[in-house]
Parts: sequence; C-alpha cells; structure tokens
Amino acid sequence: MTSPITAPPPEVKAPRTRGRALELQGLRGFAALSTVVFHVWQQYHTYDATGSHPPVDNPYLGALLSLEVIDLFFVMSAYLLTLSYARAAIDGEEGAVRPGRVFLFRRAVRILPLYFLAVLVVWSTRNPTLPGDWRDLVEHLTFTHVLDRERIFYTLGPSWSLSLEVAFYLTLIALGPLAVRACRGLRTRRARVALCAAGCAVLFAAPLAWISYARYVLEVPYTVWPVYFGPQARFGGFAAGMGLAVLLTALGGERGRLGPRWAAALTAAALGGLYALSYSSDPENLAHTFYHPIASALWFALLYATLHVRRAEPEPAVRRGVLTSRWATGVGLISYSVYIWHEPVMLQLAAAGLLPSSRAGFPVAALAVIVVALAAGTASYWLVEYPASLLGRAKDGKGAAREFYPEPAATR
Repeated sequence: MTSPITAPPPEVKAPRTRGRALELQGLRGFAALSTVVFHVWQQYHTYDATGSHPPVDNPYLGALLSLEVIDLFFVMSAYLLTLSYARAAIDGEEGAVRPGRVFLFRRAVRILPLYFLAVLVVWSTRNPTLPGDWRDLVEHLTFTHVLDRERIFYTLGPSWSLSLEVAFYLTLIALGPLAVRACRGLRTRRARVALCAAGCAVLFAAPLAWISYARYVLEVPYTVWPVYFGPQARFGGFAAGMGLAVLLTALGGERGRLGPRWAAALTAAALGGLYALSYSSDPENLAHTFYHPIASALWFALLYATLHVRRAEPEPAVRRGVLTSRWATGVGLISYSVYIWHEPVMLQLAAAGLLPSSRAGFPVAALAVIVVALAAGTASYWLVEYPASLLGRAKDGKGAAREFYPEPAATR
C-alpha cells in the first residue's frame, strides 16, 4: 500500500496544525497495523469444495479483522499533495506550488529507493537462477504489474497500490497546473471553488461509471484483477482526497469547523459505516462491488472530522492519547517500510515453519508477523528510508541544485 503511506506530513505552521499532523501520522500507524492483520487474515483464509473458511468463525469479529484500509492511504495522500494546488487555484497562493519536476523528484526520492531495493531483494530470492521471471521484474520496476492479471500480486503483493500512487502523481502534475490557470480567469472565489470541486467530482464519478460498466454490462468477474485494481477503478480514493483539500481550502479559517462532540459523532458514524461495509461485503454483491468508492467517501468524512474541528482547551485526553500517542505516531513514521516488508516477512516466517499451520493459530500468527514486521520496518526506515530522504535536500524549491558549500565572499 504507498503508497498513500508515503505521503508527507502537512506543513507545520502552528501548534494546532502540528497536532493534526501527528494525528494523521497516528492514523497511518493504525492503518499500517490493520493492513498487516488483513494480509495475515488472507493467508489463513482457506477454500475447499465446501466453500471458504475464514480464520475466525465469528462474523462480527471477522468483519473488523478483514476491514480493508487501503483507501485511507489514498485519500490521505491525495489530500496532502493536492493542498498546494488547491490554495493556488482558489486563493492565488501560487508560490506554494513546486514545479512538476521538483514534485516528481521529491516523490521519487521518497518511494523509489526502498521500493526498488525490496523488489530486487525479494525477486532475486524467488528467482535464484537467471533469467528467472524477467517479465515480473520489469513490470514491478516500471509499476505496470497492476495491469498484469497473472503477476499483479507477485514479488511484493501490496505494491500494486504504488502503481496507483505513481499514476496519481502524474495526474496531479498534469491537472493541477491546468486548474490553477483555469481559475485565474474566474472573478469570484465561489466560481473558483465550484470549478475545482466539479473537477474532483468528475474524477470520483469516473471510476464509479467504470465499475458499473465492467460489473453489470460486461459482467467481468472480480477475479479479473486489473479491471478492478487499476487506476480506472480505484482513482476514487485519490479524487476524494483531492476533494477534501478543495473543501478545506474553500472553508478556510474557522468556517465549517466541527465542535468536539460533532467531530466525535461524525468519526463514530464513519467508522460504523466502514465496519458495516466490511460486514456486508461478499464477492460480487453490491457492497463488494462498490466497496472502495464507498470506503473512500467514509474516510473523507473521518479525515474531515479529524482536520477541521474546533479544539477544546485542554484537548480531550482520549483523543490526544490515541492518535498522537508515541507508539501510534512511531508506527506511522515507519509505516511505508512496514507496508513494503510485511508480506515477505509473513511468507518467510511461514516457509520456515515459524507460524502455526492451522486456522486456529491465526491470532498467534498475526502477533508474530506484526512484531517481526515492526522490527524490519524500523531497521528499513533508519537504514534506507531516512538516508534516502536526505537526497530531497539536493534541490531547492525551484528545482535548482542546492549550493551546500558556497564560495566565500571575496575580500579586498
């Protein structure tokens, strides 16, 4: 998943904004752990002639453990990366928008070093003799494996989402400047907001139309993965995040802010909706078919309740303690590494006989994979992610090479 996990924290301007940045990082931490549990759940889900057998027989608990959170990463990533374009288009803050080459350079520095390293390491262990499955390697290195029904989940299964991240980056640097230029010709702020909101609505509606056409007209089964995992089907999460950036920019200041009680109610409603969606989702039914657009809308609501709320003074201890706790934000910090490595960790532990073999061992397996994935993620962050992120300082905000050792001023 980057994945939206790779999204940067919001710009820190004040203590209140810093608190929200920590809350988003805490959300990423919870989502990363949920993703690990979800994939262990899939690993222990068995199928035979009598049907499918989940690792936990209780359907209510199963709905919680099998809840997919990938759309949260998409919404969050798109929100953070679209903010500067929304501010430039609606309020004329064009100085905050970096040139496309700078944007892509910073995104590449953020995701590629770890991703390429992981792909090469995992692929080489599974292809000990050359040429191996060279097509799988090429597709993963070019982010095109999401279009290959056979290889979409090869090597690094969750990395299909990074293909969508890359597609979003390219879409954003293409449409963002166009939106800014189009808004220059509009006299009123309301018109500029309407134009940006309409664009986000179209981007959200397009995948809905595609999914409906593929499922109900072409009758494509959900196991034809590229049809339902490609950007044409999953871009709704990014569109929701872009819409959230437009909405919060349009509101600005204190307009539309929720009181703590209303924020708590909206958060509970969003989480309840996500749980109900997971509980009611079965292959090919309506909830399953439109799971991800609906989930994206619910994550939109939850993030709104997190980002645009009037803070009580002092802030409620429960909220402060959950999302901004040190352990949650710590997991959020290493969440990209955890996301990249947790599946290879799980498969390696299983191959070594270090995980229970029966479905009853699912809780032990989930705990073991979490512990080892967190250890691997921590090492990966400090040895790969953090050093690679320092490359982002090689260029300034305009894309020019940064001068680290300027010549001393000439003296007479």
